[in-house]
Amino acid sequence: MIVAVIGIGSNSVRMLLASVQPGGIRRLRREREGTRLFAGLNEGRCLSAEAMEKTANAVAKMAASARAACAEAIHLFATSATRDAANQAEFAALLKERTGLTLEICAGETEAALSFFGASGGGESGVIDIGGGSTEVIVGCGMDVRCAFSCQMGAVRLARELPLRDHGDLAFVEEKAAEILREQLRLHPALTLPQSWRGTGGTFTTLAAIVRGVHWTERTYMHGMTLKEADVAAVARMLADMPLEKRRELPGLQPNRADIIVHGVCILLACMHTLNIPEITVSEYGNLEGYLKDAYGAVNVF
Repeated sequence: MIVAVIGIGSNSVRMLLASVQPGGIRRLRREREGTRLFAGLNEGRCLSAEAMEKTANAVAKMAASARAACAEAIHLFATSATRDAANQAEFAALLKERTGLTLEICAGETEAALSFFGASGGGESGVIDIGGGSTEVIVGCGMDVRCAFSCQMGAVRLARELPLRDHGDLAFVEEKAAEILREQLRLHPALTLPQSWRGTGGTFTTLAAIVRGVHWTERTYMHGMTLKEADVAAVARMLADMPLEKRRELPGLQPNRADIIVHGVCILLACMHTLNIPEITVSEYGNLEGYLKDAYGAVNVF
């Protein structure tokens, strides 16, 4: 059975086309388009018509692609930016009109669980998912989530709220992210932290590509790479002191991520320091895979 899931994030729209088989979920094709939906969220917490239109167009193209591939079911969900939007019903109606798909808006805890289902390796582990509008932290084992919460700190959100000039501002941005994380941790005083951690999202694959020195289009080969805290800190300092134009020339950095990558790295450093994580493993799998695993009762993704 061919199925597809489309996820509307704060920074991009992504689609996973997959085959549901007795042995699990087999990934067939991934598509992504940067739409920066969170940037269209105004002070009144309403998405602009332009941001909704751009995102709806991306969803429509992906839905058409999935139908051309004979997908029998197409799922559509949205995360932080849509969750925050006061006019989310208007956005859902536009998507329904344009694509025929019904939008599912994930609560923060649901988004976190889906990321864990997708990124965890089956054993006891923690997962960090750094997005554009929010960051999810999850601890569990297999398909059993022991703790999952969403923090109101994403790379796009922090870039908007806390401009960063050079490496001298890194500690300030990291501390702001750490404060948000600590606030959530106080709600879970009995949480036992695991030894093994995985990271999912563009911040992780970008960091891996920069550390390994490969082009950003080859980031799919970063799955399983370990990022050490010292390497993450070194990349943060290098990027913070680099003009935006120079960042865009880096082979490992997707040009449209150049203006938010340092804030994403600051969030990761805040997580690593606050949760005592000396190293974290990069996962190419995330909430798209998790959604299909949860929807179809699958255990494995390959």
